[in-house]
Amino acid sequence: MISEKANRIFEQVIENYHIFDSIDCPFHNPYPDHTLEYLLYRKCWIDTMQWHMEDEVRDPDIEPIVGLEWKRRIDESNQLRTDTVEFIDNYFLRYFSHVSPRRDARINTESPAWALDRLSILCLKIYHMRQETQKIDASPRHVASCMEKLMILLRQHEDLCRSIDELLEDIRTGRKYMKVYKQMKMYNDASLNPVLYAARK
Repeated sequence: MISEKANRIFEQVIENYHIFDSIDCPFHNPYPDHTLEYLLYRKCWIDTMQWHMEDEVRDPDIEPIVGLEWKRRIDESNQLRTDTVEFIDNYFLRYFSHVSPRRDARINTESPAWALDRLSILCLKIYHMRQETQKIDASPRHVASCMEKLMILLRQHEDLCRSIDELLEDIRTGRKYMKVYKQMKMYNDASLNPVLYAARK
């Protein structure tokens, strides 16, 4: 099951990141290039770094220049995240290229890679919510609230894993087919963002 593999890799990434617990800690992917495992590890590493960038930029006392620097790093990270999701979808397109969809095959509302993107983020939510339930200096009310949220996240995680596995099984058997669109991000493209192309004139 793909969800089992993805969860194992995502949990590995999150644990490895928190050994250093630094946005600028060195990145080392233990999996061979051009494998699904490599892409899943890279995807979750980007998500984990960006999670902590988002924490930094929400500091109410942040200096505007520093906040702008974080915003630009987050934009760059978002582009890398999108590119990696598209690489994962390309992997699945090649993997299922031999499958002939049935005449009544349907398309899914999201591609396998974007579903795995949600799973990666959900694993991060679960990790950090669990951390909140284990804080020694937190009030009982805070711990109870976070425990309730954690239980909901775990149920959501179970449902999402099942849905991802069912989607890939449906694609494998031709009951559904993949149709992938590029995300067409415009804000980083100097030919599409009016502020950027105006600055070049």
